Amino acid sequence: MPVEREFILGGQKSGKSRRAEQRAIDWLAAESKGRRAVLIATAQAYDDEMQERIVRHQADRAERVPGMRTIEEPIELARAVVTQSTPETLVVIDCLTLWLTNLLMPMEDARPATRTPATHVAMLLIALREARGPVVLVGNEIGLGVIPLGRETRAFVDALGRLNQEVAAACDRVTLMAAGLPLSLKAPAA
Repeated sequence: MPVEREFILGGQKSGKSRRAEQRAIDWLAAESKGRRAVLIATAQAYDDEMQERIVRHQADRAERVPGMRTIEEPIELARAVVTQSTPETLVVIDCLTLWLTNLLMPMEDARPATRTPATHVAMLLIALREARGPVVLVGNEIGLGVIPLGRETRAFVDALGRLNQEVAAACDRVTLMAAGLPLSLKAPAA
């Protein structure tokens, strides 16, 4: 059976992260010995509210999925996937939207990207294809609303739409979340 890659996307608070966590719970509960799960977190805390949010998410996740380890990687996502991926390890990436934000709109004191955003995306797609174990990616679908004001905002929405399309094409399964409910957009043939 080939390694499965799933892309879970939806709006804010749609249930994306919970679904990814459930994938990790199911993976860890399987009867195979030696299974591990690792979350690659892309968020960065640049203000007190975001720091509080990250701490809250870490505590909630530790309670819901105690066997999942977390590493933080806001920029070098492809390298993190390659480093963490093994046949016994489920890799969860949460989230692609924040990662793209880190690449396209870095804060002044942020760790700089070592390559162009397009190169980082291309490297991520290669890492997904070469992953030795399952990968679950979480991202936002923000293109369902009105056209945003401002050139930079429109450019970001366009870039995220392209990223979502490329990641969806590279994945075996794509799930859209709305109100905590999954809608399968793409699934392996039975």
